[in-house]
Amino acid sequence: MLSRPSVLSALLSLTSVLFANAADFQVTVGGPGGVIQYNPNFVTANPGDTVTFIFQQKNHTATQSTFANPCTPVPGGFDSGFIPVSANNTNGPFQEAQFQVADTNPVWVFCRQANHCQSGMVFAINPGDKFAAFQAAAKGNTTTQSSSTSASSVSTSPTSLAPTATTPAATSTPSSTTSQDHKVIVGGTGVLTFQPANITAQPGDTITFEFHQKNHTVTQSSFAAPCQMLASTSTSGQVGFDSGFMAVTADATTFPTYTIQVNDSTPLWAYCRQSGHCGQGMVFAANAIESGPNTFEAFQARAKQINGTSSNSTSSTTGSGNGAGAVRLSGTGIVVGLAAVILGLAL
Repeated sequence: MLSRPSVLSALLSLTSVLFANAADFQVTVGGPGGVIQYNPNFVTANPGDTVTFIFQQKNHTATQSTFANPCTPVPGGFDSGFIPVSANNTNGPFQEAQFQVADTNPVWVFCRQANHCQSGMVFAINPGDKFAAFQAAAKGNTTTQSSSTSASSVSTSPTSLAPTATTPAATSTPSSTTSQDHKVIVGGTGVLTFQPANITAQPGDTITFEFHQKNHTVTQSSFAAPCQMLASTSTSGQVGFDSGFMAVTADATTFPTYTIQVNDSTPLWAYCRQSGHCGQGMVFAANAIESGPNTFEAFQARAKQINGTSSNSTSSTTGSGNGAGAVRLSGTGIVVGLAAVILGLAL
């Protein structure tokens, strides 16, 4: 019978082999001359492999969709957010977003910049023989949810892969047949605010966040941890919504938007995860109570009190897959984490 140290050594060796054999597929998004494509436009990958999207010229996204609806974001899927790269930046550095493959099921991706998907700018992981049909369907698609932004300035910080247009976990029937869309302006020249920052919305309503100047997100959090993603603090497996970083230049005249649907009357808490913004009070709430301990004012005060020290910024890479994969933080961190699990099992 093997001793515990022997079992542990064997398992750690196996773990090292598994990670050593994982492949990384590098995919160029956009490129010189305004090319509208992913290169290559599909890959065949194994569980544990990674796909690194390298964003070059113009302003693109890598956004998960479905075979049936190539140009529409899938709820709960990943989304890099818009990543603008100026035409004169030919040598980099270029922003990257990395996706980890969880299984061999197909993963369908498109660029949600206006008309790019309809021009055939799609990508797939493990499409089998269906990529041509997927791209053809995209070119024939006229009902996209794509947004448009201007592309000029660029940030060199990594951008998160994050859920697109996801909603709170609880569900209820809308209270009326007529829903309302609530428009919220995010950022702007010289301001770090959501306007309005505190709203009341009915089940079935939508909230459309319109991103203005600078580089902001709208990211779901909790009252207890205003400046942390809900996905990192939830004890019940909630992921929460996250727009990803939306960079908007000072001279922009068109603005990207991100829409969520309200499922019930439970308070929704959100913040901007750009470094330092949450700590300056850049938070948002829907359906917060008007009196008591958990008001919007108390939420904002708590964010300022902790000064956003637990918030994510553009230097971090997070993500959520739709059962298809997850973003890999770093090979070393994953191996260490898995080793800790194995150690616990062996002891």
